[in-house]
Amino acid sequence: MTAAVATRDLGPAPEPVLVRDMARRGLAFAPLALAACAAGWGVDGAASAGYAIAIVLANFVLAAWMLSTAARISYGLLMGAALFGFLLRLGLVSAAVLLVKDAAWVEPVALGLTLVVAHLGLLFWELRYVSISLAHPGLKPTSKETSSR
Repeated sequence: MTAAVATRDLGPAPEPVLVRDMARRGLAFAPLALAACAAGWGVDGAASAGYAIAIVLANFVLAAWMLSTAARISYGLLMGAALFGFLLRLGLVSAAVLLVKDAAWVEPVALGLTLVVAHLGLLFWELRYVSISLAHPGLKPTSKETSSR
């Protein structure tokens, strides 16, 4: 007797939906961050904040792509992509910062503060919109979506 065990996920991937929603919210947050850093550090602060926001959004897009691609191949690869993908992305974020650390336009405090606040802020903000349910993986359905079913 052989039991059928799922070894990969061929269903719709919730990661791209989540990252699009996070990017939309991040771009809405961007003018506030740019204005705050411009007020504190001038044009260089705003440029640093813009660079940090680009890094954060690229990090989230890369994470979603890695996880959704790995899930379609195997669950084991998904676990490896989650662990080692984090380490890889942490290295890429570090490299992106080290690449420009000595540039004339970089304000290190504005860059670092925006990186941390944008990463954590978008993750915690998105928690309000994520459905922690196997019935609706990804974003919570809106009242219009649930009433049409």
